[in-house]
Amino acid sequence: MKVEDGRQRKARRTREALGTAAADLMLERGLACVTVEAIAERADVTRRTFSRHFSGKEDAAVESTRVDGERINDALRARPAGEPPLVAYRMAVREWLFDETRPGLHRRPCGRALFALIDREPVLFAAFERVRLEAQEESVRIVAARLGTDADRDPRPGVVVAAGTGVLIAALRLWARGADDDPESLPAVVERAYDALGREVAARKGQPLGESPYPATKNRFSLL
Repeated sequence: MKVEDGRQRKARRTREALGTAAADLMLERGLACVTVEAIAERADVTRRTFSRHFSGKEDAAVESTRVDGERINDALRARPAGEPPLVAYRMAVREWLFDETRPGLHRRPCGRALFALIDREPVLFAAFERVRLEAQEESVRIVAARLGTDADRDPRPGVVVAAGTGVLIAALRLWARGADDDPESLPAVVERAYDALGREVAARKGQPLGESPYPATKNRFSLL
């Protein structure tokens, strides 16, 4: 994790305050009834300050998910070098899920309600997808470095990260659509989702996925 100076720490706190204000207001009033001015007022900053940090209210509302993505990537960088990449990603997600010192989205007040709102509002989900893809691209770079390969030529880092993040998003959406607001319920859903992927991979071992339409060459890369 990067060490912050005073200016960076102040900027982070301002972004957090704006993100919290945006999320709270949208849960209180609904997306359409929330303005940037109202968010700035709730966070006790100016409209100009808001514009220095976010391009719109949707981006502010999903700020907590951007921070969570950064934290998962920090944990991924710190995983043991010899750990298989997909296992490393799963363990990084687990560290985020169970970290009580810096609560993730699921451990924050109304966290499930916020993700449910993101899930059902297309413009919010689009904002969420932007920050998710940014975090995913960084995850690919981290996995490529772990494998000592070039992600632009070797498909393995992208495949591993796509699988890992896909499982997490599927679990988040299941959790958001449920009725259980217990923060411990998300880790249970995530574990079941990763176990389901593991069983599917195990079931496919030794079974071809289908004949490739392309001729084999000496430069073919193994996906696993």
